[in-house]
Formats: sequence, structure tokens, C-alpha cells
Amino acid sequence: MIPLVSSAAIFGSEFLGTALLMLLGVGVVANHNLPKTGGHGGGPQFINWGWGIAVMVGVYGAYRTGGHLNPAVTVGLAASGKDLATGIPATASNIAIYIIAQLCGGFVGAVFAWLVYKKQYDEDCEPALKRGSFCTAPQIRAYGWNCLVETVATYVLVIWVILSGYTNIATVTTADGVEQLAGSLIGPLGVMLVIVGIGNSLGGPTGYALNPARDLMPRLAHAVLPIKGKGDSDWAYSWVPVVGPLLGGVLAGLTYQIFW
Repeated sequence: MIPLVSSAAIFGSEFLGTALLMLLGVGVVANHNLPKTGGHGGGPQFINWGWGIAVMVGVYGAYRTGGHLNPAVTVGLAASGKDLATGIPATASNIAIYIIAQLCGGFVGAVFAWLVYKKQYDEDCEPALKRGSFCTAPQIRAYGWNCLVETVATYVLVIWVILSGYTNIATVTTADGVEQLAGSLIGPLGVMLVIVGIGNSLGGPTGYALNPARDLMPRLAHAVLPIKGKGDSDWAYSWVPVVGPLLGGVLAGLTYQIFW
């Protein structure tokens, strides 16, 4: 029998993984956007690959819980009828712990990215560029279409997650004490490439948040941190990268239930 993972372990795993994701993800955009950085103006590929690597590192950090890092992935797996990870059934309490941990990790990771670039944030810069290092914004503001883009892009991510089985990469110990590897080692590298691919193919209109914890919590960090000349946090748009990814995740889970 596979031992159940404790609530504290679930929280710690997803918190650490999501914090690492946000530290590197917010960090790469700060490196691109802010003045007096080594990566200033590196271009879209600089950002897309940075985010892909950030997701890979975060998945390793949260290996014990399948490396969700994302409420859309968690609800998508729940909607598919699968366990959240090895030894973690998709109960309401487990889903809640995953999402709370992801939100907390998203906030803390963004704060540490700000600390790393504190001196650059203190320099004069367009407020939108400072905000853009924390959260997404559309190239053309049309809330319904923006939400559709985020739904479709997140659907691609979550259906891949469900079908790849990468959420079962953790080691498990069998009843006779033998440790075995469940799932495939390609998971973290695979999701890195999927994130880069989605960014290149579908990320242009909205900046491909794909993840409520990725956008909402760094946006909150932007709102509360003492960032010089930061401007507003664009809360009018904030619902789009929450609702769109959650819809995409649920639709991906239902697709799996219907067709697989």
C-alpha cells in the first residue's frame, strides 16, 4: 500500500515549489524589464525560456506532491477523476491545501524576487514595466477574448499534465520496503518545454499567465511592497488570469473523463 502524504507535507511541498517558481519567474521578467540589469531587453525568448526553467525547478521542488504549482493543474486533475499525486487522493481538503500553499508560495517567491532586484526597482522606470515583472497584461484589452486566450493556453498545459503522468514522479516505498520510482523522469524537463512552447505559440496576446497563483499573488505583492514609482496594480484585469486558467484546467479534466 502506498502511504498517504500528510497535510503538512503537502503544504510544504507545494509552497516550496511555487515559491521557487515565482522567484525565478518574476526574476527573469525583472531582469528583462528593469534598467541596469544584465538581461535588460533580452526579448521574448529570454522570458519564455526563463519561465520554462522556473517551472522545471519548481516541479523538482514540489516533487512529492506532483509539482502542481498551479491551482488550474490541481482542479484539472480533480476534474479528471485522478489522484492529485501518488498517495494523495483528490479530496476537498487536499485540494484546498494545495491551492492555499500555491498562493502563499506565489506571494513569498515574488517578494524575494523583489528583494534581489531592489536596487533596480528603485531606479526610474515606466510603472507598467515594474508591474509587468510581477503580473501579466494583455496587448489588446478585451476581457472576454483575453479570458478565452488564457482558457485555451491553460487547457493545453493541463491536458498535457494529465496525459503525461508527470505528476507521479515521486519515489514510493512498497510494503516490502523497496523504494521504486513512479512515473517518468522526463516530467520536469517535459513541462519546461511545454511552457516554452505555449509561450511561443499562445503567449503573445496576454503574456500566458496559465496560473492564478502566478498572477494574483505577485500582483498582490506589487500592490503592498514599497516599490518606488510603481503605479497601480491593474486590478481591473486581475480576474482574467484567475478565471481563464481555472476554466482551462476544468475543461482539460473533463476532456480526460470523457475521452480517456
